Amino acid sequence: MSAGSAMSPQLASKADIARGFGNARATYEGASRLQRLMGNTMLEIVQSQTRQSGFSGRVLDLGCGTGWYTRKLAENGPAFFVMGMDLSPDMVAHAGANASPDIAWVTADAEAIPLPNQSCDLIFSNLMIQWCANPVEVLRECRRVLKPGGRLAVSTLLEGTLRELDQAWRLADPGQTHINRFEPEAVFREAVSRELPGAEIETRNLRLPYASPLALAAELKQLGAGYKQAGRRRTLTAPSRLRAMCQHYPKPETGPAEPQSGVMASYEAAWVYWTCRESGDKT
Repeated sequence: MSAGSAMSPQLASKADIARGFGNARATYEGASRLQRLMGNTMLEIVQSQTRQSGFSGRVLDLGCGTGWYTRKLAENGPAFFVMGMDLSPDMVAHAGANASPDIAWVTADAEAIPLPNQSCDLIFSNLMIQWCANPVEVLRECRRVLKPGGRLAVSTLLEGTLRELDQAWRLADPGQTHINRFEPEAVFREAVSRELPGAEIETRNLRLPYASPLALAAELKQLGAGYKQAGRRRTLTAPSRLRAMCQHYPKPETGPAEPQSGVMASYEAAWVYWTCRESGDKT
């Protein structure tokens, strides 16, 4: 798992990524269907584990965005000291303005977490690491700041995500990339197994319905999750290209699992669950 090969487009600068998500702070929660689906899956597991173990301690929501799951984690009571951390200062300010004063908020880079070694009991990170230039460094940082016995729960997206939109754009606008880079599953599994020995990795194909390809594009914009590669075209996409993309977007198959109208979008979802077993894990 790397910052991308020579054949892969590179991510935009961290400042651009932070600005894009910050600009979406007011619309993010209303558009976050996938984020809720994947985050709720993790939250149920984390809450079940912490209830069984009588957990108490420091919790870090890494890549907290608007703070939806930071607030959910804080609802577990005073035994949880919860911190929300995000690259975007606008997201952090928005989250802090809509949350309990008992939650701590920090603007920071997940590839350089500003916390001491072995200082966290639980790290929760929902759909964040795919936006990092070096996801492996994020996993190493999580391992560094977790206490022995501490738990990590991470979700991300893998190669094949938005394959229908990618196919449509390749036909409508040849030679231009419109879909963000996502790691192949084999590469992701190898990196996680190397950095987090014994980690449990779950993968699943998720499909969400949209009224149209333009509705899908609008939702991505509301999330701040549009195309974020360096060297992307800076001008507005011509209406003729948008129409061509819609025409080329795959039509849903007929059947009970597909919508009667509209389109479907695929997401290759992955969850990682890990418990830090050793004192002084390698850095």
